[in-house]
Amino acid sequence: MSIKDLPPNASILVVDDEPDLRTLYELTLLREGYKIETAGTVEEARQQLAERTFDVLITDMRLPDGLGTSLLKDIREQGRMERCVVITAYGSAENAVESLKAGAFDYLTKPVDLKQFRLVIASAVRDVKPSPKNGSSQSLRATAEVPPQRLTNAQVSLQRMVGESSAMRQVKERIAKVARSMAPVLIRGESGTGKELAAGALHGNSQRADGPLVAVNCSAIPENLLEAEFFGAKKGSYTGATQDRDGFFQAARGGTLFLDEIGDLPLAMQSKLLRAIQERSVRAIGATQEETVDVRIVSATHKDLAAEVEAGRFRQDLFYRLNVIEINIPPLRERLEDLPALCMALLNRIADEAGIDVPVLSSALLAQVSRHPLRGNVRELENLLHRAVALGDTENLQIDEEVIRPTARRDVEPEMSERQGDEPDTIPSDLQHHLDRQEREILIKALEDSGYNRTAAASRLGLSLRQMRYRIARLNIDMPQGSDSAEEPKQSG
Repeated sequence: MSIKDLPPNASILVVDDEPDLRTLYELTLLREGYKIETAGTVEEARQQLAERTFDVLITDMRLPDGLGTSLLKDIREQGRMERCVVITAYGSAENAVESLKAGAFDYLTKPVDLKQFRLVIASAVRDVKPSPKNGSSQSLRATAEVPPQRLTNAQVSLQRMVGESSAMRQVKERIAKVARSMAPVLIRGESGTGKELAAGALHGNSQRADGPLVAVNCSAIPENLLEAEFFGAKKGSYTGATQDRDGFFQAARGGTLFLDEIGDLPLAMQSKLLRAIQERSVRAIGATQEETVDVRIVSATHKDLAAEVEAGRFRQDLFYRLNVIEINIPPLRERLEDLPALCMALLNRIADEAGIDVPVLSSALLAQVSRHPLRGNVRELENLLHRAVALGDTENLQIDEEVIRPTARRDVEPEMSERQGDEPDTIPSDLQHHLDRQEREILIKALEDSGYNRTAAASRLGLSLRQMRYRIARLNIDMPQGSDSAEEPKQSG
């Protein structure tokens, strides 16, 4: 939907104490066909809000008789439907973050870029919820109502997050609550807990659901390619650039950009990412002009970013920009009551992919699974069930030693190390077998920690992707379906 396609009768209240700026905002919005009212103080705005409802409220942060965010608090406490856009002083990251936490739909920094201003307001109008008190909102119902298919997609995106434990219900409720805001979201959780599913649910329940969801694994991109991958490149900007190419920001325009494992970005790239988020514009490699990008940022990490900031490995200002709203995905050990539903969902998927009948989920199988540490969370559970189906009888699945061996070895590894400290070293009778077994354990651990992303696992171990592939094949390591199959970047020349 373009700006010109938006309903022309949307009503907007502009609150700013500077007459020239108020007039500039008013004229800009009148040209877009909106109905505009203005106010110069918090009290004047409250009087207008008491008399009628609006679709969007635009307010400056600092006003002569108080803060514009006090209007956001009034709207939230009264259960009103206005979408609020806050205008803050340039570079005031703390104010921007506080306004989003107070319930703002979005924010703008001074001096306001009018093109960006129009895009943000159009996005807020598009997201408006009809209110019975507001005639203009009622007239929007026919044109701005969410299509039935989109509602279905939103429901499906949450249903994919299997589990009705109290911890998972809280996660789903939080996703549904914050999805329609433009505020950046940071998803935290251990590896394998389903952070990407949470990002998909946020996108599917947002007003951007019809736009693209671009997922990026920050740990899997070689450092020398990061800028081109994120911001794009112009033809001839480097050897091998035979045509213009879009980056992740351009590809996600009008939708959501999901930055997985954000904690693995090098500091130099963190600085460039911060500027792109603050300015909402990017400059492709070889370009002379920046281009505006309209994306919502959702990021995820298994690291403690606050600790990374303290250690100097992550920029504090970027952390504050990303961590406006935080969603914590609980580890599987804290929601074992979800195991039956998870096992059934995973077995159904495995059976569908293999073209077999759905295996029986017996109480004995559930008891075996619940006793397993499952440090890799849902991902490890899926791999375990994959092996059980492949090696067992679908009528009577058993999680025997052969099925759990890849993780069981790691469970006893610390105990073995402790014993080795007290007992004299023994010389293996088959050195190659002994070394292969140790190498296999290390590779499996690296693969599981990276979500079976071969590129990331290879980088962590100091190997090339070709070396990683060779070792996986030689040591007969099972890779789950759909795991990363990224190729090494082709060399020019």
